[in-house]
Amino acid sequence: MTSMLDLLLQRLRVEDGVLVRIDATQGSVPREAGTWMAVWGDGTLTGTIGGGHLEFQAARAARDWLGGGPAIEGPRRHALGPALGQCCGGVVVLSYQRVGAADAPALRDAFTRRLEPVALFGGGHVGAALARLLATLPFAVRWIDSREGVFAPALPARIATEHSEPVQDAVADLVPGSRVLVMSFSHAEDLDIVVACLKRLRTRDDLPYVGLIGSRTKWATFRHRLAARGFTEAEMDRVTCPIGIPGIAGKEPEVIAVAVAAQLLQSLGPRG
Repeated sequence: MTSMLDLLLQRLRVEDGVLVRIDATQGSVPREAGTWMAVWGDGTLTGTIGGGHLEFQAARAARDWLGGGPAIEGPRRHALGPALGQCCGGVVVLSYQRVGAADAPALRDAFTRRLEPVALFGGGHVGAALARLLATLPFAVRWIDSREGVFAPALPARIATEHSEPVQDAVADLVPGSRVLVMSFSHAEDLDIVVACLKRLRTRDDLPYVGLIGSRTKWATFRHRLAARGFTEAEMDRVTCPIGIPGIAGKEPEVIAVAVAAQLLQSLGPRG
């Protein structure tokens, strides 16, 4: 899977484009503020600002600029009413920015900063499927494993890999607000990571989601061991296990990845 950010950065290496962003919205609109698309000289798009006539008009204006027309100065306000053939009834404010290869590092940083941080422990098959899926969603992934050489050499821009031995040491310096997913290659490592997360929750309370892959039997065993280490029932209830939204059957890595990604999206709450 390739994220929209990766597609943007790849194409900027060879040609300029126009970045069209939703700066503000009012009322009922198809996409939220911060949504973007890139328009290229041949008329193709990377990303979407919601489709319909609004997107058509924005793409045409950007393409005209790339073709030698006048630069688009300042934001443009669009009412999504009869004039645009859209019945949403809201208002969208768009900004236009011509971008090239020199802008790629700043764009990467700007887009990544707005993403929700996820710490994914475990470089196995499920971890690989999940990391690539999350990189297409509003998440920045910190992918951690205790083993050398488990990560693919080419990964999306939103995934940063890290070797940590012992693996649980990485918990201490996670970005505040990180959602943590635990799916290492061994139950012993899983337990050590969960313990580190619970200790951090006890002192800092800044990990909004801690999820552990496994069955209810595995979690019952973990709860017994965590209780022996002094963790309370309330503290252990902060861990989600099994992970993934219910009702999605199948144990293929890609199916599990979809269920877990959906649960993470639910944990973000309403957006836009």
